[in-house]
Amino acid sequence: MVTHTPVKRGDVFLVELNPTRGREIRKTRPCVIVSPDELNAHMGTFIVAPLTSGSHPYPFRVACRFGGKNGHVILDQIRTVDDERLGKQLGSLTAATMTKILGVLQAMFIA
Repeated sequence: MVTHTPVKRGDVFLVELNPTRGREIRKTRPCVIVSPDELNAHMGTFIVAPLTSGSHPYPFRVACRFGGKNGHVILDQIRTVDDERLGKQLGSLTAATMTKILGVLQAMFIA
């Protein structure tokens, strides 16, 4: 387990997603924290969405640029992970990208 400074919404970490089942995204990959900071500070678990550079655009995927690469935040693969799955912090997504992500999440769960 890596010791982290306070985890904030929008932070991107390497996250160990294995073991998985079926079509779930697998392996260790960058994921953005989408859970609210109040939960992040107290629960020891985090709601994350994987990032990928190889995805095609879909309605529930948000285009982004991170680490010098274009890609997508895969909101149809969100999951809750324990702090032990978080690896190295890689940075944070921009406020504009996070606004898009939160808007898509809202649309997903209200529809």
